[in-house]
Amino acid sequence: MPLPSLQKKIVQRIDRLPLSVALQLPSGKRLGPRQAAVTLLFQDAASLAGLVAGRIGAVAEAMVEGRVRFEGTLRDLMHVANALLPGNPTHSNTRWWTRTLHHARSMGAHTPGRDAQQIQFHYDVSDDFYALWLDPRRVYSCAYYRQPNMSLAQAQEAKLDHICRKLLLQPGERFLDIGAGWGGLLLWAAEHYGVDATGITLSHHQHAYVQRVIVEKGLQDRVRMLLCDYRELQVSQPFDKVASVGMFEHVGRAHIPTYFATVRRLLRPGGWVLNHGITAGGTDNTELGAGMGAFIEKYIFPGGELLHVSSVLNALAGAGLEMVDAENLRPHYARTLWAWSDALEARLDEARRVLSADDGMEQAQRVVQAYRLYLAGSAMGFERGWMSLYQLLATRPNNDIERGALPGAQSDYPFTRDYLYSSKDVPCSTNSNPALPLT
Repeated sequence: MPLPSLQKKIVQRIDRLPLSVALQLPSGKRLGPRQAAVTLLFQDAASLAGLVAGRIGAVAEAMVEGRVRFEGTLRDLMHVANALLPGNPTHSNTRWWTRTLHHARSMGAHTPGRDAQQIQFHYDVSDDFYALWLDPRRVYSCAYYRQPNMSLAQAQEAKLDHICRKLLLQPGERFLDIGAGWGGLLLWAAEHYGVDATGITLSHHQHAYVQRVIVEKGLQDRVRMLLCDYRELQVSQPFDKVASVGMFEHVGRAHIPTYFATVRRLLRPGGWVLNHGITAGGTDNTELGAGMGAFIEKYIFPGGELLHVSSVLNALAGAGLEMVDAENLRPHYARTLWAWSDALEARLDEARRVLSADDGMEQAQRVVQAYRLYLAGSAMGFERGWMSLYQLLATRPNNDIERGALPGAQSDYPFTRDYLYSSKDVPCSTNSNPALPLT
């Protein structure tokens, strides 16, 4: 598109935006008000064309690569980005051949070896980098703001306890945490509920970190962390309770049936599983539109795929598991992501220094910029319902109604949820100050 025509379209777009926006063109010419809420500085015409077309992911990529800079707050930038979208990003082409091609791609992208590479790409960036903006326990999943005035650290402890209470964990039970991260849930369940806990991860950094914490806390006799793919875990005795938190997003649409079948294999008859994970806001879209899904695939989560909760429940039931409780925590994740975003924004220089120690300052700048846009963009996505977050509690029926705890039951799950929403306070740590490490 000739530059004069492009410039005309740009002026038309920014005049209709909800916030004042100024643009600096590659020539140095400035469009828009002198005092703007957001200023975008472009170095090439291709990035300008992406802006006009509403290809938000392409503009974000240009920001990571240094071809576009912005001035203003991330929250204002996200407000502008949303206004530039050509339509709802959860609406997509759902023709049968599109779905078939995506299914074939998903099958090849999620072998155990590829999954290990993809997990390490994201989680093995730098433990110190994540520690700058996560809570002290490094819980990298949606928090639970049980009380509106909770800090991020308190809300993460509330989430860990919410999961343990949903699973009705009891002392001595065999508990499995699939995708255990930096061990937040694994250690909370062992210390507060007395379970015999096993965690698995594909991240070398997380595995080494949790191993050290287990020794520091003296929990070697009943807590262990394995470097293991969920499909390859073999046990002589199945687990009483299983949790999977923020992991099944990496499984891949084509492998979801295998995932839930594996969970069922690892769970004793009558046992419970809680699956906590991100789901798609649209019923058929394989990724967010306007290039946002492609941006996340390239810079943040290679191989990540989301399903609508209806598809998740279909796969769960197909594996022989019975859903007994579902809770949507979407607004909690929007708040969590903004808390992470704000924490990273407050320590940008330190984040760049931490990452530059291994990869140099130029690469550190790219990684930090990618995470800034990813965290704020995801917060916007959860706010607007483009993505959601469900905790699904299910049981493995024992197929023996005579052994049910009550007539008609096929598991140990109670007939009501009174046990969960009791007056019992969340046993938050007395050390909930993010500045004070717990380990």
